Amino acid sequence: MASHLRDNILHGENHEEEHASANRWRHQESRSYAHHASPREADERHGSNDLANFLNTSRVHPPKSSGLARAERHKPIAVASNSHNGGIQQGAGNAREQGSQDSHTVLEVKCGPLLNYRRMENETWFGSVLIVTKGGGLGGGLEPQMIWKATVKTPASGSASSAGIESSSMNLNGSNKPSGEPHRKINGVDYTNTRGPDSSAQGQDNTNATNDTANSASAYGASEPKETRVPGVKLYSDPGNTFWQFDLQIPMRNSEIQCHYSIPGLNFTHGAKTDRQSFFIPAITESMRIMFHSCNGFSVGTDEKAWSGAALWNDVMRVHQKRPFHVMLGGGDQIYNDGIRVKGPLRQWTDISNPIKRREFPFPEDLRRECDEYYVNNYINWYGTEPFASANGKIPQVNLWDDHDIIDGFGSYTDDFMKCAVFRGIGGVAHKYYLLFQHHLAPPLSTYTTGDDVAAPDPRQLENTYVLQQKTIDSSYIIGPKPGKPYVMEHSRSIYARLGARIGFFGIDARTEQQRTRHQVNYPETYDVIFSRLRQELGAAASSPSPIQHLVVLLGIPIAYPRLTWLENIFSSPIMGPLKFMNKRFGFGGGFFNHFDGSVDLLDDLDDHYTARTHKKERLYIVHQLQALAAEFSIRISILGGDVHLAAVGRFYSNPKLNVPISGDHRYMANIISSAIVNKPPPQAVANLLARRNKIHHLDQETDETLINFFDKDPGNSNKTSSSNHVTMPSRNWAMITECSETGRNTSEHAMNGHVISDDPVAMHTDTIPQVKDGHSWLHRGEVGAGTTHKAADTAAHGTDTDGSLDVMIRVEKDQHDAMGKTQAYGMTIPRLHYEGAADGRLRKRDNIQGAYNQRV
Repeated sequence: MASHLRDNILHGENHEEEHASANRWRHQESRSYAHHASPREADERHGSNDLANFLNTSRVHPPKSSGLARAERHKPIAVASNSHNGGIQQGAGNAREQGSQDSHTVLEVKCGPLLNYRRMENETWFGSVLIVTKGGGLGGGLEPQMIWKATVKTPASGSASSAGIESSSMNLNGSNKPSGEPHRKINGVDYTNTRGPDSSAQGQDNTNATNDTANSASAYGASEPKETRVPGVKLYSDPGNTFWQFDLQIPMRNSEIQCHYSIPGLNFTHGAKTDRQSFFIPAITESMRIMFHSCNGFSVGTDEKAWSGAALWNDVMRVHQKRPFHVMLGGGDQIYNDGIRVKGPLRQWTDISNPIKRREFPFPEDLRRECDEYYVNNYINWYGTEPFASANGKIPQVNLWDDHDIIDGFGSYTDDFMKCAVFRGIGGVAHKYYLLFQHHLAPPLSTYTTGDDVAAPDPRQLENTYVLQQKTIDSSYIIGPKPGKPYVMEHSRSIYARLGARIGFFGIDARTEQQRTRHQVNYPETYDVIFSRLRQELGAAASSPSPIQHLVVLLGIPIAYPRLTWLENIFSSPIMGPLKFMNKRFGFGGGFFNHFDGSVDLLDDLDDHYTARTHKKERLYIVHQLQALAAEFSIRISILGGDVHLAAVGRFYSNPKLNVPISGDHRYMANIISSAIVNKPPPQAVANLLARRNKIHHLDQETDETLINFFDKDPGNSNKTSSSNHVTMPSRNWAMITECSETGRNTSEHAMNGHVISDDPVAMHTDTIPQVKDGHSWLHRGEVGAGTTHKAADTAAHGTDTDGSLDVMIRVEKDQHDAMGKTQAYGMTIPRLHYEGAADGRLRKRDNIQGAYNQRV
């Protein structure tokens, strides 16, 4: 009986019966079923109420947040893990109704579901879902299962709001007659008879493979989508928390699909989350709608109420409801863990005034345990905060971390201080939960404590603790060749993934390796591995039916940004010595100096930037490598950056003296700077200072760089900048990027921005605007009128052209006191690149790139 009831809990009371007899005589049941469902005589033969009363006393009513239908409101004998040892126990009633939560209920969710995107491969979308449940350890317990099904957004639906409605009579190619596999054509290549993704290769059993087949039939005109079940994988479990990961491998379709997923048997004790969520996957022929954000939290000491909390996530969800995002790129600082030194276990260490004693302070096991508890609880609290919590269950995430995911300035202090035991210890703990929460990966077996320089796991950290040993590495990761000893003793994890049909994504892990110091971001060997992998991926895409046309590069920190070298020189000069002494002895200067190494607090932020003098050579090398990739594969490269708590758009471009049109300029790379979505912006004076420092810089003899005039007015009726500042915006913001798909070229005679539709792609991108003198003004048609009046700033027109360009929108907060997070949109367009000679590998003589990777191998 228990087995039968447990199946009801995991799969629902109407789940398919696996033990029923196949015998045509209905009154004969199989031995398997008799054993599975017995004993049942008391209930069926005698009609006694004894057994029914017993079962009813053990029934558990699911919480309202579970979203179960009325017919499914009862669940007998809830089976769940003990909060201490993970054992299986019988439920003792609804803990919510009893007014307390105990270990005898269904799985209590502390965080999640969190949704991640990993990659596309063979017309299959790969991702994962994570939940964190209460209790765990080495014991057994209930192993949850996830159920997903996909419904198609048919051509007749028209809007995202109807995307979940499936038509049983309309085919994906628009015909009204029922049929099987529709006619599929991608970039002129007929895929009608191409075999779809093999469900058996997805690591599922035969039952799931059957469900996938049914799912495919559903997506191409069947009347009812079938459900696919995915078992939960335990990544990590200690006495306090258990991390469950669910792999998603979903066949893509010729139309955008909405995927619904649920995890039965969960109890949500707080927040607006339920076990039923949904997200969107683009059509095979389309690229993803991209949302980008950074600095998703508050710095220590910020008055969060004065900034209305995480208000801009309300704006994200409003846009998502109208035109759903397919991916959410986190550019770093997805969480702020700086409070560990103010209200956390590092307060005692921070209060030590002597720098030598602070540097020599040990990081023993008890301190590691306290820091571990702080990081996991901070993640659970922040990732459960609305409206951010709702977004991370509905929009698939791809994240890379930055310093605040560890602690403010990690990697940018002096080398001697960065090597201290405390920094090494918190680096390891932060990396552990970065892998779990932001990547849904199992952590290392143990992290650093004082005296722990051996490779063997620390047995103290494995007491009553389970850690999954993952033997395979997802192909989306580019693993650094050497571990980042001694700061974070792990290999870096950069990421490459396709974002739909024609957009590639590359994000660099700039915090894990040893060389993440004031003088170096990554190992030279790591760059070799990175650019070799990018060449491999772009080369394979070039020979495919759908080559990459845009490569979006996430660097985290801006790379085309005003220089503040003069300010760095002042802050690091000998004249600061007396001021440092007065600060240490008398507190002079207050928060102007940090509490770690006694340096100027702003200096670590300046040293973080690629434009810092210490990163000048490395920055030049990165830009040259990207230019070489753009020329070799004729792809437009655009760069995303955050960190600086203001919005701006910088770009590299060929010196106007070379007379290179932007349509063929491989040096033209826009740097979209969007920061912060939650944290408070810098003062207006800082933004205006940066605007005054916005000179035209010469990266080399052929390449110039500067910020563009992007902000034609302040958002709403606010007064956030000086009248002369049109390049930096000190207000909270986030960005949206959408491809103007060429697959819709025949939908109208003219595109909405006036581009004439033509069969000649070069003609579509030929610049007809007069030659400009310098980069302070617009350089191509997509920059003309950049700002609030640009087509890309109009939500209805955004992404509706058909010339293969990218529409970029930065949405800027109007009023920090508005909890609804209303924004002003600013827009521009990034054109495709048509580089002459890319097809036969010819690099034009004027475009010679010194030191480029493809010339050294």
